Amino acid sequence: MTEKLLNHRAEGPASAPPLLLGPSLGTSYALWDKVAPELSITHRVVRWDLPGHGGSDAGLIGPGATVGDLAGLVLELADSLGLERFAYAGVSLGGAVGLHLALHHPERVSSLAVICSSAHFNGAGPWQERAALVRREGLAGLAESANARWFTPGFTVPELVADHRDADPGAYAACCDALAAFDLRERLAEISVPTLLVAGREDPATPPAHLREIADAVPGSALTEIPGASHLAPAERPEAVLTALRAHFSGGAKRGMEVRRQVLGDAHVDRAQSRQTPFTARFQDFISRYAWGEIWTDPTLSRRERSMITLTALVAHGHYDELAMHVRAARRNGLSPEEIGAVLLQTAVYCGVPAANSAFATAQRVLAEEDEG
Repeated sequence: MTEKLLNHRAEGPASAPPLLLGPSLGTSYALWDKVAPELSITHRVVRWDLPGHGGSDAGLIGPGATVGDLAGLVLELADSLGLERFAYAGVSLGGAVGLHLALHHPERVSSLAVICSSAHFNGAGPWQERAALVRREGLAGLAESANARWFTPGFTVPELVADHRDADPGAYAACCDALAAFDLRERLAEISVPTLLVAGREDPATPPAHLREIADAVPGSALTEIPGASHLAPAERPEAVLTALRAHFSGGAKRGMEVRRQVLGDAHVDRAQSRQTPFTARFQDFISRYAWGEIWTDPTLSRRERSMITLTALVAHGHYDELAMHVRAARRNGLSPEEIGAVLLQTAVYCGVPAANSAFATAQRVLAEEDEG
């Protein structure tokens, strides 16, 4: 095992599902500055630097390196953090690492997002030439054209351009070697993990056609194109990238609807859906996606604990119709009538006796209906 690990930054609750974020060639984990903090609300986010980029040691790779070598370094990092299985998103070379992991180590990857990347990078020739240029002249000249390669006209992120200029030439060239040798087109159909492809519509380096090629080959994958985004979409269009990643990694409204049905019951959800109108549709989607798809799926608290908290909050605000619904939900989540009664007794102390009195009446009616049923 390599003595040194890739430089990385971890954010979010240690108990949350892990999500690794990979960078593009020439950048650091700062590429994710506008996205990672938001993702860390629901995930344990670990973003890493390529060798010789940001804070990673240049000696982690050398001439003739492959994407498989980089993937091995990512697995060593994951092992050191105790991450047996993780979701993964990567940009360009970072996306190629994700494809390699999903193909060769599917037991480690729970879900994959490939952003502004490709199953091949237009052949070995241009990358071999770039590697030779960088080994000969360094990165200053190449960094001068970074804005044109990375962003739409008029947009820039000076910190990322500085990262490009400050990267180690030897390690950068070795990453070019890896891109030169990379081509998974013939094996894309073997990828079985849930996969999202995100294309920048204005990306000259890996145009949308490269992402469509992957989407057409990977079973069950999905493709999102982001208008106004070039090659470094997470930096240029962070809101759009964040929306796509949240929906993919959390399951969005679909996962939320599953949890909503498990907690509230099919009959209740079916009634709510049948009453939905164009006027209420966005609110229903908000409930499923945010309340049920993000909050109720957070593993930090059990569903039993969430039921107890919810009962207390509903009593405090006098929402007794909602309380009746969540008494039924609490029973589905494993609370006994005695435990529900204990929760309501607690509310008498902190929410007031009149509120608890009304709550006991509501709960008693619901529990009696359950007995009759």
